[in-house]
Amino acid sequence: MDELEVTDKALEAHRLLNRTTAPYPGQASVSELFEQCVARFSDSVAVVHGSRRLTYRELNALANRIAARLLAHGSCEGRIVGVCARRSPELIASLLAVLKCGGAYLPVDATWPDDRLAALFEQAQCTVALGDAAANLSARLPGVTTVPIEEAGSVENTASIEDTASIEDTASIENADAADDPGNPAATTSAEAIAYVNFTSGSTGRPKAVPIQHRAIARLVFRARYTTLDESSVLLQLAPVTFDAATFEIWGALLHGGTCVLYPSAFVRFSELQRVLEQEKVTDIFLTTALFNSILDEAPQTLDSVGRILTGGEAHSLRHIARALDRYGPDRLTSVYGPTECTTFATYHPVRALRADENALPIGVPIQNTRAYVVEAGRLCEPGETGEVLLAGPGLSPGYLASPEATAHSFATVRLGGVIERVYRTGDRAYLRDDGVLVFQGRLDDQVKINGYRIELGEVAHHLDACPAVKQSHVLVTEDPTGQKKLVAFVVPEHEGCTPAAVRGYLAGRLPGYMIPGEIRIRDGFPLSATGKVDRAALLAAGP
Repeated sequence: MDELEVTDKALEAHRLLNRTTAPYPGQASVSELFEQCVARFSDSVAVVHGSRRLTYRELNALANRIAARLLAHGSCEGRIVGVCARRSPELIASLLAVLKCGGAYLPVDATWPDDRLAALFEQAQCTVALGDAAANLSARLPGVTTVPIEEAGSVENTASIEDTASIEDTASIENADAADDPGNPAATTSAEAIAYVNFTSGSTGRPKAVPIQHRAIARLVFRARYTTLDESSVLLQLAPVTFDAATFEIWGALLHGGTCVLYPSAFVRFSELQRVLEQEKVTDIFLTTALFNSILDEAPQTLDSVGRILTGGEAHSLRHIARALDRYGPDRLTSVYGPTECTTFATYHPVRALRADENALPIGVPIQNTRAYVVEAGRLCEPGETGEVLLAGPGLSPGYLASPEATAHSFATVRLGGVIERVYRTGDRAYLRDDGVLVFQGRLDDQVKINGYRIELGEVAHHLDACPAVKQSHVLVTEDPTGQKKLVAFVVPEHEGCTPAAVRGYLAGRLPGYMIPGEIRIRDGFPLSATGKVDRAALLAAGP
């Protein structure tokens, strides 16, 4: 256990920062909380997908039918179950089905390479999966038992992954009367059990599996300080289900009796997004920083009808924030920050105005039942001093699956002012401003966030270096004048067959699309600085 040095000034500042305790149902599982909503709001609309609308009763019946099918393949209690499906009511019901059976869901994307899918399932010791027809998991993962989400004789889900809207009017399994409900499974689940697992990029080339407990989800969405969540809430489900923002979008609605509106297409079109937001009277939307900036640049009217706009995932452009304030006014925009290991959001900052001396938008203060500490060299920092952000509270993951070394590196127990805290070391640097908010100051390592996805440059470099056509590689992040970030890979070829297309094709078989560099530049060699390191500025200055 680390004993942190503290001063009275530092301790008082952090005490004020961390007055976040609020009552929440920390002893109930997500499935219990959802079933309570079914009892209270049975005829209220739970899920919307195009013209399809399912009430809480219908969604619960659909989830129970899928759960029965899953249980027919054996008990799921304490097991991790893969879920691979397009955005649809069946996807949401599948997540619920796994939780109802006492399992934890592992969401994966059908567009990921087969080798990556197999590696993730093996790492999570996942031997059972729910999949729709488009996922074709039986052929792709022969060692995994695949349980079809669709019932025999129901919808023929032959549309492409991109064409989710094309099946929205076809008959599917929720068309069975809600009375055709086998009932809630008898499985019991504790609040400490794992509810889901997300994978994040790992610096060694091996992704890290982050398990999240039921209690952590409840901590995220109950008594929320960053927005208002209740039965009148209408949340847009826009993020890939493999991205932890989906935790807020789905459970923020379905654990309060609100409505979860599924964006009907695989790719965002601003005109369609505006139509959905207006038509469904969406109250809350989460947007990654990059998407938020693009909307402001190209179609700011898209968000005019939304009551609360949450945005985060990367450092914000003050120019875009200023434009958003001018367009949408104060009290509608909130910046949110948080690593996957702390269950989606850890801090929030309502953007009401920009200070004249502001050079970075604050990440704000901790959300409910979350604590943040700024620490440097074993000492709790006083206001104005920059250090690493440590997070604590019931939102923390219990640690990485099957990775004790990574867990020991990122999670620790500290004592400060007589209080013992289990903390997550974020690797982010910040300072506590004079008005009591945290201001982000960059990373301790080379981990970056692009379009909301956390990426270790080392993992991308690992796969580049493994490419037979590549002799050396180096990966950088560039930023255009609008603040848009992208990965750029510099490659020294092993032979003449090393072309950008060949390298990109190699990576496509091993990495998801968001981790493949947007540019691959061929170089004869890498310029070095005086210290013998790759001169990044010189690399970029050489042009394409």
